[in-house]
Amino acid sequence: MAIRWCRSRTLWTLAAFLLMTTVVSAEGEKSARPSEFLLLAQIALLVAVGRGLGEIMQRIGQPSVIGELLAGLLLGPSLFGWLWPAAHAAIFPPSPEQKALIEGIAQVGILLLLLLTGMETDLKLVRKVGRAAASVSIAGIVVPFICGFSLGQVLPQSLLPHPETRLVASLFLGTALSISSVKIVAVVVREMNFMRRNVGQIIVATAIIDDTIGWIIIAMIFSLASHGTLDVSSVGQAVLGTLLFLAISFTVGRRLVFRLIRWTNDYLVSSAAVITVILLLMSTMAMITHLIGVHTVLGAFVAGILVGESPILTRQIDERLRGLITGLFMPVFFGMAGLSTDLTVLRDPGLLMLTGALVCIASIGKFGGAFAGGALGGLTPRESYALATGMNARGSTEVIIATIGLSMGVLSQNLFSMIVTMAILTTMAMPPMLRGALSRLPLGKDEKARLEREEFEQKDFVANLERLLLAVDEGANAKFASRVAGLLAGTRGLPITVLHVGARAKQQEGKRQDEESHEAVVREAATKIAEADQESVGDVEITTRARAQKAADAVEEEARKGFDLLVVGMENVLGKDGFDQKVEDVASGFKGPVALVAAKGVHLKQPAGAEFRILVPVSGSAVSRRGAEVAGALARSSPCPLRVVYVSTTRDKGARRRGASMSLAREEGILKDAAAAAARYDVDVRTTLRANATPEEAILQEIETSGADLVILGVDRMKGDALNFGGVAAAILSKSKVSVLLIADGEANRKD
Repeated sequence: MAIRWCRSRTLWTLAAFLLMTTVVSAEGEKSARPSEFLLLAQIALLVAVGRGLGEIMQRIGQPSVIGELLAGLLLGPSLFGWLWPAAHAAIFPPSPEQKALIEGIAQVGILLLLLLTGMETDLKLVRKVGRAAASVSIAGIVVPFICGFSLGQVLPQSLLPHPETRLVASLFLGTALSISSVKIVAVVVREMNFMRRNVGQIIVATAIIDDTIGWIIIAMIFSLASHGTLDVSSVGQAVLGTLLFLAISFTVGRRLVFRLIRWTNDYLVSSAAVITVILLLMSTMAMITHLIGVHTVLGAFVAGILVGESPILTRQIDERLRGLITGLFMPVFFGMAGLSTDLTVLRDPGLLMLTGALVCIASIGKFGGAFAGGALGGLTPRESYALATGMNARGSTEVIIATIGLSMGVLSQNLFSMIVTMAILTTMAMPPMLRGALSRLPLGKDEKARLEREEFEQKDFVANLERLLLAVDEGANAKFASRVAGLLAGTRGLPITVLHVGARAKQQEGKRQDEESHEAVVREAATKIAEADQESVGDVEITTRARAQKAADAVEEEARKGFDLLVVGMENVLGKDGFDQKVEDVASGFKGPVALVAAKGVHLKQPAGAEFRILVPVSGSAVSRRGAEVAGALARSSPCPLRVVYVSTTRDKGARRRGASMSLAREEGILKDAAAAAARYDVDVRTTLRANATPEEAILQEIETSGADLVILGVDRMKGDALNFGGVAAAILSKSKVSVLLIADGEANRKD
């Protein structure tokens, strides 16, 4: 069925291509001036053929970028221009004015590709496996760079457009042979589910370091090529400018980018405002690098890293930007690279032999350097082999480098074609070789434990929080809620917005700098959890808001900016017939998960200071597991053990009475699973099984016997006009003498 579908699609594509060729040929003969029609036809052909071949490549286990490169080769002088020169000249005329139109789009595509590559760069991953990755990267760059540079020094002068610039051409060739394509490497490793394996992390981290070093080297070479000779002062100026640019970007720039994206997200109502700002950031940083004498690609790459690290870059924005780049600019850019490549020159036996030598030198140099680096980094021979295999993919990176060299005039057309051929062959060989190498790697005990922990964290509620909204009034319960929110935010440095509601909201907003303000409590709690837990970040960005309108409208307006959790801290939680009206109003304005705080006892007297002795009931439901996850995260700030109690889900008619012969294996399994979930936060966990009582009775009894002062309960948010979390939550809120924290699911998950 799939083969028949592919044949049908291929025939339709061929028919459309022939029809378009005929029309375009007629149009191209009418005028020699630059034509918008020809530009649109060129884009349509490159996108249609590139995406179509990319789809085929993915179906046979190759990255889609190979299909986009092949599309350019098929539409260029290598095939189409060879078979039908007149039609090729009509569609892709050699006039500089017409070529400038499509090349302008391709140049923008280079910057956008580097922006996307930077957004995919995970600096935390690099730091995690820094020693091994640095060792592999350095050896994997130095060895092939020396090989490529040496090859450039002995190349025939006929392959150099300007023999007097052999040094620059050799540097470009050395760089092209030494840098791996992080995008291709990451795609293959991710497809094989090896992204979290030790060797997979090292492969991706090494490719990230390779890419980063590569673009810095290219920036330096660009400066060298711009002056024509080895001008020490100009190169030194470029080096110092680059280092200063990187230092400012990753210190002050990181915070400025985050605040700018956040401000845009919060204050501009346009749906594309954040994307616009990201594109402006990329353009500005690219222009800055151009002004300091290095290539614009470095600015675009660094901009992508900073944008990718922004904690409020929503998935929707990321997907929109990624779709624009991969859907339009990637096929155009890589198609243009293929169009610039003329493989018919390889009919010359001398050039064919040189191309074969280039592929061999590139592969042996990169493989040997990476393998030696892996051995020096403490990896086993099998791990080093897999690593060296993965690093041999050149893909998009070398094509970009070669395109820059061709546009600067330091690479000839023939040398450019040789480099592109090398990039295609090494990239196509990498996926099957890497799959074979990774499939033979055994899974160690420590690695298995880490993978299980990370698999849990991917599904963890707390680990997937990106931004918190804290709605508070002026009461003591609000300060306790501020402490809870600060502890959650401090685990990963999440940005948090403090929304003041109530009669004195503006007055409370004006006190945000006071030592006893809600903002100060949030900051102190975030700092405390960082001191207690080394993996926590501690530093949080706090924004203060005060709304004069009704609480529901205030929360609803603020929630449009994108928050993952609403923490509610109102002075009165319960009213005469359920929840207090202000709590009802606040919760009604938020559609996502809600954390409702009710401070009692010691936490009412000392909302910002008393230690936690946490009790979390579990029943096997998803919401109770979420409560256990939050409890584990908060327990990191306290030296007291976390108490986990299993309670039955049966109520009203009494719990199931069990005899001695009846098995409690299911209940014990649920309790063990919940305890393991909490223990992943490296806290001391104590468990209790209370299956022979109604849930509220079991919880209240456990409070008395355990000495807990905070109950964290995962609950469902029921449908209805009034706020309702079920009978158990209502009973605990009304009868418990200790503080209660309800973790409720979002409105989309409400149950009848």
